[in-house]
Amino acid sequence: MALTSLKRSLAAGLLAGLASAAPAGEVTVSAAASLTNAFKDMAQGYEAAHPGSKVLLNFGASGALLQQMAKGAPVDVFASADQETMDAAQQQGLVRAADRQDFVRNTLVVIAPMDAKAPPAALKDLAGPGVARVALALPASVPVGRYARHALEAAGLWGAVQAKAVNTTNVRQSLDYVARGEVDAGFVYATDAALMKDKVKTAFAVPLDRAILYPIARTAASGNAAEAAAFIAYVRSPAGQAILARYGFLKP
Repeated sequence: MALTSLKRSLAAGLLAGLASAAPAGEVTVSAAASLTNAFKDMAQGYEAAHPGSKVLLNFGASGALLQQMAKGAPVDVFASADQETMDAAQQQGLVRAADRQDFVRNTLVVIAPMDAKAPPAALKDLAGPGVARVALALPASVPVGRYARHALEAAGLWGAVQAKAVNTTNVRQSLDYVARGEVDAGFVYATDAALMKDKVKTAFAVPLDRAILYPIARTAASGNAAEAAAFIAYVRSPAGQAILARYGFLKP
């Protein structure tokens, strides 16, 4: 009886392992929220170029995606909106240094509602009386928030603007707050602002002393390493770069 139970347990374990294994041709991609529209097109393009392949997409703040992977979420490819988050993934052994590469560049801007009569023209205006609420993604977990904080600290304005901050969980939430007129201004990427030209206006580009480079990497725990590498190669190919350029992303 004990032997029969053991055989059943082993069989059950084998079946569970097979069920959890990624099907051939399937790749799971966790990507920064600002890549949402471009990567949806990217997935379609990749699947068309690789018949039988399937791309599963997961979007969110880069820091939140990192936490998901650290807790064991099955991910084959990770695309972050900043180097810091990818550095953390590497330090935690979630990606390997040899597998990461920069694939696109972006710019930071401040936007205002389309009907704003006197939108801010520079960072210093965010601290003035004409601006009461500023959409600012949480710097602890969202790259666009860190870029914004860095720029404000360099200008000596962090304290004044932080007091007016309406914190958001990702860049798309900041974009939505501005589009709905719930805040006077917000920090987003230029590519996000371009998605709602009828609802928001770009007030000014934020000066930064660092480039906003997006890294991408196959994860160390990928269950489909070959498919992950093929997807990354497509992202960096002329076809993939053309998709990114269509959404306003720049070459790294």
